[in-house]
Amino acid sequence: MRFSVSLENKVAIVTGAARGIGFAIAKRFVMDGAKVVIADVDDEAGNAALEDLQKLGEATYIHCNVAERLDVRNLVAGALNAYGDINVLVNNAGIVVGADFLDLEVEDFDKVLGVNLKGTFLCSQAVARHMVEKVQEGGEPGCIINMSSVNAVLAIPNQVPYCVSKGGVSQLTKVAALALAPHGIRVNAIGPGSIMTEMLASVNSDPAARHRVLSRTPMQRVGEVSEIAGVAAFLASSDSSYVTGQTIYADGGRMPLNYTVDVPDAD
Repeated sequence: MRFSVSLENKVAIVTGAARGIGFAIAKRFVMDGAKVVIADVDDEAGNAALEDLQKLGEATYIHCNVAERLDVRNLVAGALNAYGDINVLVNNAGIVVGADFLDLEVEDFDKVLGVNLKGTFLCSQAVARHMVEKVQEGGEPGCIINMSSVNAVLAIPNQVPYCVSKGGVSQLTKVAALALAPHGIRVNAIGPGSIMTEMLASVNSDPAARHRVLSRTPMQRVGEVSEIAGVAAFLASSDSSYVTGQTIYADGGRMPLNYTVDVPDAD
């Protein structure tokens, strides 16, 4: 059962939307009536995603490396050219580079923070400038949704830049929320736990690895991308009109956990 919210006539940008959580959010937005601009660096996957979305509603694809300021400017300009407005921004684009702390290359640290944190800042600032200008002209304020993670709080020793970047995204969410609140613009984040993406699917196929994941998930199951999309739809809608500066953790109970749970042996 899916609870529907109305995003009718809203224009949304979703970065990193060619697959996974980003695509699920874009799909949910289109199904809820929004016009969606999906952005990604993988043009082949992006255009395939676009083809699927256009069967459901109105969408367009724009190539964008969120770590590059010019790409971000072109993304915003392209969205405005296509639909004339931007009501919702979802900063979903993110990458992972795994390495032990002592072995991590500086270039990899910079690369991950460039996409995950700097990219979130660049997109947020560019879209917020449009939103503020619109409010000053009498228009309605919009909202920004950032993709954080449980790993903004819970560290993984071989995922240094990822954890650091997501911690930064959570704090950036608070800072931007305070800065933009006088304009009525809301900024929130989502902190997914273990979600069934392509990356986790490979882990999930290993019984021992699956057991480790579920042992720290009180609900004893992996989340679905559609469940993160549902949180995004709520935050993008008027149902969350008094919510700003928050990170909503959709993690099956992982964040409050201070013990491991018994999990039946995997089949």
